[in-house]
Amino acid sequence: MTAWDSFVVVDWSGGNDTGAKPRKDAIWAGAVLGGVEQGPEYLRNREVAFSWLGDLIRAERALGRRVMIGFDFPFGYPMGFAETLVGSGDPLALWDWIAAHLVDTPEGNNRYELAGQINAMWPGVGPFWFNGTKEDIAHLPRKGLERTRDHGLKDRRRVEGHAKGSFTCWQMGGAGAVGGQVMTGMAFLSKLRAAFRDEVRVWPFETLAKPVSLVEIWPSLIADDVSAAGDTIKDRAQVRLLARALSRLSDEDLARMMRVDEPEEGWILGVGHEQALSDALKAGLRPPRLKNDCFALPPGVDWTPVDDALSRLRESLRPIAAVQTVVCGDALGRVLAADAVAARANPPGANAAVDGYGFAHESTGSGDQVLPLIKGRAAAGAAFEGDVPKGSAIRILTGALLPKGVDTVVLEEDTTSNGTEIAFEGPVKAGSNARKAGEDVEEGAVAVRAGERLGPAELALLAATGVREVSVYARLKVGVLSTGDEIVSPGSTQDPSRTYDANRPMLLALLKEWRMEAVDLGHVGDDRARLIEVLNGAAQEVDVILTSGGASAGDEDHVSAALGAAGVRHDWRIALKPGRPLALGLWQGAPVFALPGNPVAALVCTLIFARPALALMGGEDWTQPQGFMVPAAFEKNKKPGRREYLRARITPDGSAEVFPSEGSGRISGLAWADGLVELGDGAKTITPGDPVRYIPYTSFR
Repeated sequence: MTAWDSFVVVDWSGGNDTGAKPRKDAIWAGAVLGGVEQGPEYLRNREVAFSWLGDLIRAERALGRRVMIGFDFPFGYPMGFAETLVGSGDPLALWDWIAAHLVDTPEGNNRYELAGQINAMWPGVGPFWFNGTKEDIAHLPRKGLERTRDHGLKDRRRVEGHAKGSFTCWQMGGAGAVGGQVMTGMAFLSKLRAAFRDEVRVWPFETLAKPVSLVEIWPSLIADDVSAAGDTIKDRAQVRLLARALSRLSDEDLARMMRVDEPEEGWILGVGHEQALSDALKAGLRPPRLKNDCFALPPGVDWTPVDDALSRLRESLRPIAAVQTVVCGDALGRVLAADAVAARANPPGANAAVDGYGFAHESTGSGDQVLPLIKGRAAAGAAFEGDVPKGSAIRILTGALLPKGVDTVVLEEDTTSNGTEIAFEGPVKAGSNARKAGEDVEEGAVAVRAGERLGPAELALLAATGVREVSVYARLKVGVLSTGDEIVSPGSTQDPSRTYDANRPMLLALLKEWRMEAVDLGHVGDDRARLIEVLNGAAQEVDVILTSGGASAGDEDHVSAALGAAGVRHDWRIALKPGRPLALGLWQGAPVFALPGNPVAALVCTLIFARPALALMGGEDWTQPQGFMVPAAFEKNKKPGRREYLRARITPDGSAEVFPSEGSGRISGLAWADGLVELGDGAKTITPGDPVRYIPYTSFR
């Protein structure tokens, strides 16, 4: 069974439309989609819920994700009920029967009448009970004491014997009753299955081989955690926390919870595993796994243009870093995992933009204006508590809230005053020098969007809008490994047959510059068994692995060989210079970028391919380096077929000069340069003064 990528939890209601304002005892949904927690959704009725869920399923399927959707009502009745009603013990046939007989609209439904009709099929009184309407309903008793046991059905399902505090599905109304939820819920799920029949399967009645899984859940399994959340709307906290808990469970924990054989009554996911759910809430968010074929090129593709390779990476990858909640003071350099929503408008109230005098615009006109001054003043942090009469003015300072009766401010320098009056020349534009409340950011608006890296400016905006905590991705943990017998530590030998390891310090420094957690995995010689051992350990420690050397098809290229034999490998022959051999793969679920061993080629491949890919896996939006056109200060006859990156720097006159040698072994050119000149895939003759695209190293940060 493949792990789920997204988790949705729905707290159900069998009642009527609950109105536009979010409230308790209504339908609420919480979700963690692709590893990113979403804000709880208030769904005022079942029609709205059906539309919302349908859109969500279609969107998740378009992204290739598997989705688990949990509903907090029983998926089955006690043993024997379905057999009598529909002629078989198939609970899904029972869903369809109820959907065909239940009339359900936002304004009301016939669940009580349907319960009475079903009761009439059994001897005695029951099994359903509680009539919540004013009118008597045939065969539906108002109280449970009026029932008889002639029907022969048990009062509860087997699972409810393990779920302390659960209610019988026969009770149609009253405090805690779930009977109405069961009927409306089963009809709802029948329609959902019909709408997505080829993509939906139901646990534990079916094998979950399709991308959408429907499961029965019960938020009371994490009741203590919900209470500790302190939310004024309990339903909202329940869906948010249970979706989070499910998303953080390991595949093994989920598998244990789902080892159930209840083909008729159904089962509550997580019963008996309450501690595992609670522990999952306290653990870091479990990121979705990348698919084994995420790096595969289309069949028949050999040489791959740079743009095609970048597009393939962008389409195949997604964030894999865990999600954390941190206070804004600790969020510098972190990437937002969810939109940061303004807790307060900025500015929070209408205020003065300058020092001057405030008044009502409608009390002024053209020509010379003279207004009496009232006593007092308005200052930032010291609001004027009274009203300003029409036709009067008040002294006001920059940042002060506009008193009642003031909508316009005249600049102090544009007035004269004798202490009791002010004079200025009209007309003055209405609203001049006055800031409206929320004109920068309104309360409830997105202040900073998910995927943005938080810098000083973003943190200032969050502070101004009252945001104290944010959901951020953990810093992507990237391991760097050098390979090859020829590689040795700098200064360890003077043997000319050995090469000092320049790649590892270069790559580790780049990762730190990019605000990622760089992990030094050391060096492994041409020893495949040792390489596999190191990769096994690294896959448990880091999110992504960068190796240098061993990326082509040579006899001693053990990284490529190991990926092919024990991992998942795709060799990319990218049409670029320098840096053609690039192997991409997965090792025990960890993405691996096997870079060329040549430092110049390794740097170019890292900047052009690994940088945007790592950023995306760390939660950032896909970004391309910002380049700009400058005059060339060099000559070159470029051949067609490959994109070329030349080590370059900007001269004092603003043109780009390139390093004299294009040899990949000339590491000094990396330090000499301050960027790269990018030459397109086609042939081109470049002469001094021709425009070329220059990309500074700083654009990759």
